[in-house]
Amino acid sequence: MVRRLKELRLKSAAELVEQKVEETLTYYGYPAVHWRQIRTNNPLERIIREIRRRTRVVGAFPDGHSALMLVAARLRHIASTKWGKRRYMQMESLLNPAKQEAAA
Repeated sequence: MVRRLKELRLKSAAELVEQKVEETLTYYGYPAVHWRQIRTNNPLERIIREIRRRTRVVGAFPDGHSALMLVAARLRHIASTKWGKRRYMQMESLLNPAKQEAAA
């Protein structure tokens, strides 16, 4: 990948990849069942899309406070519903790695 970036004359990008490759791949140190959840931020993206959709419906806000109130109300609703209580990751395998290895 670094070679390809250099071929494309993206020297600074190639240097960054070379320097930070270990940091980028740290999620491999966790159990494989968690890799996708660690690499992505899908729940956060979903919340942002929902807030963006609702603010577009309103159009123009009279002030920043009213926009903040709408966002806060939506976040409270999400937190109080079943969707807000779902677990994105099963933390038990991270807390008990020996149990995870014994099962494998």
